[in-house]
Amino acid sequence: MAGHVNMMDDVLIAQLPVPLLRSALRVLVAQGACAQKAFVAHIRSRLHEAAPEFTPAAVLFSDRETSAGYLAHARCLFSSKLVMDALPYLTHFVKCIPEAQLRWTDGDVVEKTLDRASGDIVQAMQALKETRALYPAKDLEASITALQDTLFDCEAYCLLKGLAFPFIRALLQVNDALRLLFPSSVGADRPCASPTPQIELTPGDLKTPARRLEYLQLGPIRVPRLFNGLWQSSSPAWGSASRAKQDAALTDAVRAGLVAADMADHYGDAELIYGSFRNRLPDGVAQSVVAATKWCVFAPPRVPVDKAFVLDAVMERCERLGGRVELLQFHWYDYSDKQYLLVLEELVAATHTHPHLVSAIGLCNFDAEHAAEACEFLLARTGRVGIVSNQVQYSLIDSRPRIKMAEVCERYGIRLLTYGSFCGGFLSEKWLGANSPDIYSESQVLTPSQRKYFDMILTWGTWADLQRLLWTLKSIADEHNVELSNVATRWVLDNPEVGAVIVGTRLGVSSNVDSNMNVFGLRLTEEESRRIEDVAIKGHLDKVYEKMGDCGHEYRH
Repeated sequence: MAGHVNMMDDVLIAQLPVPLLRSALRVLVAQGACAQKAFVAHIRSRLHEAAPEFTPAAVLFSDRETSAGYLAHARCLFSSKLVMDALPYLTHFVKCIPEAQLRWTDGDVVEKTLDRASGDIVQAMQALKETRALYPAKDLEASITALQDTLFDCEAYCLLKGLAFPFIRALLQVNDALRLLFPSSVGADRPCASPTPQIELTPGDLKTPARRLEYLQLGPIRVPRLFNGLWQSSSPAWGSASRAKQDAALTDAVRAGLVAADMADHYGDAELIYGSFRNRLPDGVAQSVVAATKWCVFAPPRVPVDKAFVLDAVMERCERLGGRVELLQFHWYDYSDKQYLLVLEELVAATHTHPHLVSAIGLCNFDAEHAAEACEFLLARTGRVGIVSNQVQYSLIDSRPRIKMAEVCERYGIRLLTYGSFCGGFLSEKWLGANSPDIYSESQVLTPSQRKYFDMILTWGTWADLQRLLWTLKSIADEHNVELSNVATRWVLDNPEVGAVIVGTRLGVSSNVDSNMNVFGLRLTEEESRRIEDVAIKGHLDKVYEKMGDCGHEYRH
């Protein structure tokens, strides 16, 4: 009875306002894979049937609504994995800029629209990298090359008219896709022609803040105990900014001494952003900057798992970063496939045979059992552990590493790099005394991260429990003249198995560098830690572990 719709439901659907319809759709899609697949399949079929014509240049930029609606359609296409359908629309959009003789100034509405379009191209190309096996190689190369040619034409127009080229991020991502998918392509090595200003920092700029920071030794590399997390580059849901604004945000972070950044190959163009930034720093500063990225194997490899397979993966990340990976963190899709042990052996070996490519090896979302298995395997095969870290979720709401992982860290000399320590921002004064959010509502404007961590909070306890925790943190924060979130971070850092906390960074959109730095001057007393744990840990930790399993299990079930 697939075609049956209850008559009153049909009336209800027809009368509901758009925000409520969107909220209802989010609820339905969240019910599981079956609902999500049906939703995407239906959208894909309707988008195929109702493909609009390309809006002429004279009309496309006639008003904000027209250009926004056009980009929204392209966004729907690549978000539903119709990436090859989206590319002609994005190519046409860029082509229309010189045709319309479009002009803009710093910060005006047109520039913001073009920045958003650049971000759309970044995300579309990322989706293309991940779904490339679905398309004929010849068609794929032709579509990417056409977009690249159009971007270069737009760049030439900007240089001629004295305009700032707004598609540098997009062009770097397109170039990377061609280099990755079609290395012999003529366009694989085409550089941008736009000016690439050097970043104005000196070694002296880093000396003063360095005295305030706490540091961690991860094998051969020394890093501050706060990392800049670039996972928010993986989606436009957190906002989008130009390269200039991103450069400014990274410059502020490095000037404060926060010289380490965490990223991944699937975080949009995060590696390209950081590589471009690092390689425009003066030599004395560039050598102090640390790139921690990931190699995440989400499905069975299609090629033999051997030394060549591993070195190719390392090289791919080095090419995006334009240099060495200081810390390469490895994630494996299925523990029952023991080839991951061989991969780790080759990765650790590469830090000795190819130190110019990779300095240290870590894990990402490994549980205690399999982190220990990897360490024992490496010890037996090589005589050393060779793994320096494991990146896992760790906060007052999710302290599962305390149950088993902490002992593994102590036994093998591994340190944890933690994410989610702010719970998507819920551990902040913004939510102190606030009502429980409707995570599917249009009015709440929650990010995907906040929806995830709201579920985490309900696994841990209730909204009332969270309020008790926030008031406890607030009372301690007031005693130290810091922010509530600083206390939550300090508590995580004070666990001996924790090496550093990764703090999400909305590059060029917002910044919390000054606030985050306060954590280094904060010292919690034993009594304060006990008060926090009485509210956050007792009666909650075992329940979270029972529901979710060990670290990282939520990504495997």
